[in-house]
Amino acid sequence: MLAVARRAAIAALLRDSGAVTVTEVESRFGVSPMTARRDLAELARQGVARRTHGGAVLPSISAQEDSFSQRVEVATEAKARLAEAAVAMVNPGETVFLDSSSTAYFVARRIVELDIPVTVITNGLPATEAIAASETPNLKLIGVGGTLRPLTRSYVGPYAVHTVLGHFADRMFLSVKGVTEDGMLTDADELEAEVKRAMIAQSSEPILLLDDSKLGARGQNAIARVTDVAAVLAGGAPPAALESLRASGVALRVV
Repeated sequence: MLAVARRAAIAALLRDSGAVTVTEVESRFGVSPMTARRDLAELARQGVARRTHGGAVLPSISAQEDSFSQRVEVATEAKARLAEAAVAMVNPGETVFLDSSSTAYFVARRIVELDIPVTVITNGLPATEAIAASETPNLKLIGVGGTLRPLTRSYVGPYAVHTVLGHFADRMFLSVKGVTEDGMLTDADELEAEVKRAMIAQSSEPILLLDDSKLGARGQNAIARVTDVAAVLAGGAPPAALESLRASGVALRVV
């Protein structure tokens, strides 16, 4: 059995039982202990499993939230590819929502680099700073105010939501803490989730940007279902990890 197919089968076993041991992987799939551990380590890297001594369990619902400075250094190649694919979808003169994710920040930087004449509405301070520093006359910026969260460098709360609900956008680009197996978009913070939810509602075409660390991971706050977005751009994820997204019927493009 190919490694990708075997890992998909291990993931299915893990979903059914909630836990799997290295010995169980060895006996069921006829592999060495080293290969079994490597498979579980790869599933943990994808967010599908959490490694334990002697095996793995399903990842728990997580309230843990990494800082923006940490997130912006993770999966940078995948985020750059996602940003490139995202801006290729944008037409001159459009209005675009960008959430406070590090992936959306990559999109903001690419918009600046290409000098695309659009209006950007964002609650992310790094994206705001990148656009404000560009001094590009064709690029307009609407900053979403509110309460600043230093950890994520984002504006949230009722004033942020009020600002978002006062605008409509042609597109939105967002990322999330994780996507559950049944297609729920999640975030670690309820206020961040609320802003993202409002942006999705006010966008004609919300686009979800996913690197492989988001698949199988879960935050404790629901944002929306994956079917509430118009399309998903996925970067750096193996085909087996995308099966649940394909099954949901959402338009999926691998970049």
